[in-house]
Amino acid sequence: MVEFDEFGPEKILEVYDYKTRMHGFVVIDSTARGPSKGGIRMTPFVAVDEVARLARAMTWKCAIAALPFGGGKSGIIATQDQINNIEKKHNIIKAFSIAIKPICPKYYIAGPDINTTEKDMEVFVKANGSLKSATGKPANLCVKPGEKCGIPHEYGSTGFGVYHAALVACEFAKLKIENSSVAIEGFGNVGTFTAEYLSKAGAKIIAVSDSKGCVYNKDGIDINLLAKVKKDKGSVVDYKPGNVFASNKIHELDVDVLIPGALPDVINKDNINKVRARIIVEAANIPIKEEYEEILYKKGILIVPDIVANAGGVISSYAEYKGYNPKKMFEIVKKKIVKNTRLVLEHSKKSRINPREAAMDIAVKRVKRN
Repeated sequence: MVEFDEFGPEKILEVYDYKTRMHGFVVIDSTARGPSKGGIRMTPFVAVDEVARLARAMTWKCAIAALPFGGGKSGIIATQDQINNIEKKHNIIKAFSIAIKPICPKYYIAGPDINTTEKDMEVFVKANGSLKSATGKPANLCVKPGEKCGIPHEYGSTGFGVYHAALVACEFAKLKIENSSVAIEGFGNVGTFTAEYLSKAGAKIIAVSDSKGCVYNKDGIDINLLAKVKKDKGSVVDYKPGNVFASNKIHELDVDVLIPGALPDVINKDNINKVRARIIVEAANIPIKEEYEEILYKKGILIVPDIVANAGGVISSYAEYKGYNPKKMFEIVKKKIVKNTRLVLEHSKKSRINPREAAMDIAVKRVKRN
């Protein structure tokens, strides 16, 4: 059941195409700050209420990042065969794009999400008739050679933003990043870039996990070698030297900085009393429920919430939407993540509320002001 309040959702559009068996929907949560922004999730079980919750999260994330976007999200229900078959998938994406053309890009701007890629975004914009109808497009998709090109998420904008959020958090906690110990859950697009940037800054990455387990080395992990091992053997657990634990044990390690960057609800009632990190930077969406963030806050653990820390992706989308090049995009991501992380942490300290409450206070005021 979709819940409605003073902020939205403003519109829910459901579409169907009998030829391709496309069944999809768009939730426009808010356009108070501009057209709604959010990716296309394509799974066999995606539902309207799930998409509505994600659209609301985008409303707050865009407001915190001070972007001229509202929150939106879309879903396409597709079988695994349709997802795996490129021709079928692209026909469904095309049909979906044509069906929602009346709202793009004035009210909704798409992007990649689960099971959708930069190539799918190329199919989407070509069917839609507007390059501004989606972001996360291939780098070679331009209006003119050398300008207004796509900026795929594979450039690592989210991990780059998480890295800068971590730097601000360390500065705020009076912790030097050099030789600080870091544990990173997840070694996909976000985790790899976060690890690479932190390692270059002098941090000691002592633990990294993926779905198969967690590798730990108190003396530090060679991130370049780890990336090679992951590529060649499929998991971080094959890295040597290091001890291997279950994936979920990474949240209990005694580290300066913990970066949950894969799954939701990883810190919960079962392990909250075992968390020993000084700082938590949320690279994943909702890795900790709000009630548990409050408990950690009262224990003196500094948390940078997901809607602040992992906004690099949507900031990158804004840069692409404006027609900027990747160099300009990275400059904007750094500027906004640093500014807004400081703003939230300072508001948290001054008001004596946890950082998520501080972030939401700022976001709500920004949405209401518009």
